[in-house]
Amino acid sequence: MTPRAADRARYDRATAALDAPLALVDLEAFDANADDLVRRAAGKPVRVASKSVRCRALLERVLGREGFAGVMSFTLAESLWLARAGFEDVLLAYPSADRAGFAELARDPKLAAAVTVMVDDVAQLDLIDAARAGGAEAVRVCLEMDTALSLLGGRVRVGARRSPLRSPAQLAELARSVVRRPGFRLVGLMAYEGHVAGVGDAVAGRPLRSRAVRAMQAAARRELAGRRAAVVGAVRAVAPELEFVNGGGTGSVQHTAAEAAVTEVAAGSGLFVPRLFDDYTSFTGRPAALFAQPVVRRPGVGVVTVLGGGYPASGAAGRDRLPVPYLPEGLRYDPREGPGEVQTPLLGSPADDLRIGDKVWFRHAKAGELCERFESLCLVVGDRVVDTLPTYRGEGRTFL
Repeated sequence: MTPRAADRARYDRATAALDAPLALVDLEAFDANADDLVRRAAGKPVRVASKSVRCRALLERVLGREGFAGVMSFTLAESLWLARAGFEDVLLAYPSADRAGFAELARDPKLAAAVTVMVDDVAQLDLIDAARAGGAEAVRVCLEMDTALSLLGGRVRVGARRSPLRSPAQLAELARSVVRRPGFRLVGLMAYEGHVAGVGDAVAGRPLRSRAVRAMQAAARRELAGRRAAVVGAVRAVAPELEFVNGGGTGSVQHTAAEAAVTEVAAGSGLFVPRLFDDYTSFTGRPAALFAQPVVRRPGVGVVTVLGGGYPASGAAGRDRLPVPYLPEGLRYDPREGPGEVQTPLLGSPADDLRIGDKVWFRHAKAGELCERFESLCLVVGDRVVDTLPTYRGEGRTFL
């Protein structure tokens, strides 16, 4: 029996009394992945990205482990909800235009002490000020710098389009705007190198592309390390009491942690290890989050149909954004249909051994987006379900 077949047998036994669709988290794999992130961070704290988990109890589990500190959130409403629930260090990783949220933040001392918001433009400070509605609490602010690799005199850009601020002078100027402005405290700097942390460099069947990605990422790491150090120096000259410098992501934890200017790294996908994180030379994780769809039809030899399953991930549309049939091994999509909203035909010889009601296990392309489809996660240890936890959706929270 292959390791994957053994996992299938365990998951089927654990959920034998449960009807699919359902989602599970293999706790042993989850905890092993958490340990690996801490190892790769080499002593620097790991801030857990809530977007990649979207389950409050699992966030608490991770933060109870040595080596993790703080949450990186994705909306202001989520940040306030987590802070009200007792999370004491929540960094909002994206700018917000949530005026009602900013009014609540500026009125509440507990929330103002726990939540740090992201800015890369004076206009965002203006929006926060206009939204205060008399709230007198100082708003904690983090600046974000652009990490993209610029080539050929700026004619070629490699990296996500996030902050417009690249140079030490630009970041220092915004830092001065924050420091001079009543009602704000500059406490952090963030630089997320998505083109390094979130792009696989060992894509199966594409050796030339993989070598090109590795060359690009090596150049990007060198360029960013120097520029990030210069930016941190310029911002600290304006705000000497800067509390943290955040960088990295699951795919670049050990590289980012090695930079002296960085005080903490961020990671989240590395806990669940979705399909997009199979293609890395820098680490190997264990798939910890899966979902099951029930077989509802047997249209013919070598074909079964499961209920639903069309859960594409965000990003540029392509096959790599689709969930993948994982267990039993050897199933594939019908190329004329793909995964459907209501039903999904699957092809391959393992289909002939599946009966009506059997489960087919899938891996999502991304991590936390799976939780937008399910209200709960079954926690599996060995071949038993030991607990069931609500996702954000299960708690009635859909932030985006």
